Amino acid sequence: MTRLAEPNLHSSSLCPTSALADRAREVIHHFAALPSPGSGKTLARWRRLAGFAAEDVCLAKVLEAHYDALAIFMELRVPPPYGGGIWAVWAAEPPGFRLALHDVQGTACRATGRKAWCSGAGIVDHALMTACWEDARALISLNLDAAGVSSPAETWHAVGMARIVSAPLAFDAAPAKLIGGADAYLERPGFWHGGAGIAACWYGAAAAIGETLRVHVRGRSDPHAAAHLGAVDVALSAAAALLRETAACIDAQPLQPHRHEVMRVRACVERAATEVIDRVGRALGPGPLCEDLAHARRCADLSVFIRQSHAERDAEAIGHAAHGSVHAPWSL
Repeated sequence: MTRLAEPNLHSSSLCPTSALADRAREVIHHFAALPSPGSGKTLARWRRLAGFAAEDVCLAKVLEAHYDALAIFMELRVPPPYGGGIWAVWAAEPPGFRLALHDVQGTACRATGRKAWCSGAGIVDHALMTACWEDARALISLNLDAAGVSSPAETWHAVGMARIVSAPLAFDAAPAKLIGGADAYLERPGFWHGGAGIAACWYGAAAAIGETLRVHVRGRSDPHAAAHLGAVDVALSAAAALLRETAACIDAQPLQPHRHEVMRVRACVERAATEVIDRVGRALGPGPLCEDLAHARRCADLSVFIRQSHAERDAEAIGHAAHGSVHAPWSL
């Protein structure tokens, strides 16, 4: 099997919208699956996701969801009901959006309502989605070519992540398959493990942005840029160390969710990514953002992607966990 070339961090152009699906299918052809979280090779999985993000943040968003869907099927011990294609995972349930199941007969059912934040709806073939069923939240799979699936008026006006539309979809008695019952999506340990995989994507993109500064500083006498590079090195090295530690923690106890550890590593990587974007911009000025398409897109895309964190809400939860710990949380 031919191995994919290493990502070109300084490519003059990244996948346009029309080519994003083709590139994702190429990757999936070469990597039919990644090591599952908690399999003893969690870090190898995250390194691969980080590599995708270093190449193209939008590509990583598609692929992370696809491989997360495959991990969910494996964790729930359910085979994917449709052959091949690209998978998405849509579980957002903001106010005003409700997807409900009806006509449930065994695993066959129908879905009616609206689903928000359907990331990559114009690219993927199938989706895992949460839906209301009686008094619980079930997990269903749905083929997006099925009857009863439609897209409302265009609402995606993003600059960052512009190439992976995450607009709402409407469902009118669309045929679906029941994958997991009450809260199967949220209650499994892999829900949190997958959240750390997203942090690995953030890290890969941030490291690629930092590489632009590292290349600039090499061979130049620019003390201010070197100082910014030093701070970038510290931020990325700390984030990488915590990612490695968290991966080892998950592999040591794969049946535990490791909620606190995952929230902590996400917060650490988010902060590192924010600092990298800021310092690289301050060190290099507007030039790369105006003249280097790959770098400009990467910065814009990552700025949107890291907002998938819950910011101060996560920080509050981390604080409560640290306060309630029976052990000194910061022992070396």
